[in-house]
Amino acid sequence: MKSGFVSIIGRPNVGKSTLLNTIVGEKIAITSDKPQTTRNLIQGIYNDIDTQIVFIDTPGIHKPINKLGNKMNAQSYYSIDDVDVLMLVMDSSSELGSGDKFVLDKLSYTLKPVILVLNKIDKLTNEELLLKITEYKDIYDFADIVPISALKKDNVNRLIDVIKKYLPDNVKYFMNDEITSASDEFRICEAVRESILNLTNDEVPYSVTCVINNIEKGKDIMNIYVDIIVDRENLKKIIIGKKGIKLKEIGIKARGEIEKILGCQVYLELYVKTLKKWRDKEKYLTDLGFNE
Repeated sequence: MKSGFVSIIGRPNVGKSTLLNTIVGEKIAITSDKPQTTRNLIQGIYNDIDTQIVFIDTPGIHKPINKLGNKMNAQSYYSIDDVDVLMLVMDSSSELGSGDKFVLDKLSYTLKPVILVLNKIDKLTNEELLLKITEYKDIYDFADIVPISALKKDNVNRLIDVIKKYLPDNVKYFMNDEITSASDEFRICEAVRESILNLTNDEVPYSVTCVINNIEKGKDIMNIYVDIIVDRENLKKIIIGKKGIKLKEIGIKARGEIEKILGCQVYLELYVKTLKKWRDKEKYLTDLGFNE
C-alpha cells in the first residue's frame, strides 16, 4: 500500500483547482477565471486499489497587497515543507514570467521531489509543447515533467502513475469513500463565493468572503443562512443589485451547487454585510477562519 501527501502549488490561474477536481472526480474546489480564487488549503483524496493520495490545493503564490494575501502565501509556503511530493502546475500556454521564477526560487531550498505539471496543453501544438519541456528542463532539476490538460482530462492518469513512484509505503489516512476533509459548512460558503466570483467583475470578487450565519435541518429541506462580507458599501450595492436581482441570481446559482454537495433540497438565504478593510484586520481574519 502506498499513500502520501502531494501539494499542488503554482501561480494564480494556472488550473490547480480544476486539476484537483478532475483527479478526485467531483467538484470539491471552486473555480473561476478570477485570480486568487482559492484562499484556503483544500484536501482532495484519490483512492485506487493500492494507493491513497491526499492532494492539497493551495492558494496561488502572488505578490500580496494586504494581510489576507500574506496569509494565503503563508499557507502555500507551509505546504511545501509538510508533504511527500510537490506538484508545480504551470500554464504551458503562457510565457515563463517573473511570477513563475519567483515560485521556482521558493522551491530551490526543498529536498522534496518536484513534479512539473504543464497544464493547458490543448492550447499548444506538439512542437510548441516539446519546446516548452526543453525550456523548463534547463531552469530547474524537476523529478519529472508531465504535460496535461486538466480541463479535458488529458494525460491525468499518467500524472497519477508518475506521482506513485515518489510516495512512501504507508497506511491510509482516510476511508475509501472520503473525497475531501473540507467540512460541508466550508463548501457551502465556497459555493456562494464562487457564484459571486462568476457573476460579478472588477474589484468585487477580491473584496468578498462568506460565513455561515445559521443552518436549520428540517424534515425534507435544509435552511441555510449565509452572510456575504464586503469591505465597502458600494460593493454591497453591486452584489444586491437593482431591486435585489443580482443577489437573487447569486443565490439561485449557489443553491444548485449546495444541493449537489448536501444531496438534499435547500432553502438559501443570503445577507450582505460591510466590514471595512476586513482583509487587513487580524480580528476579522481570525473570525472569518483565515488564521486557523
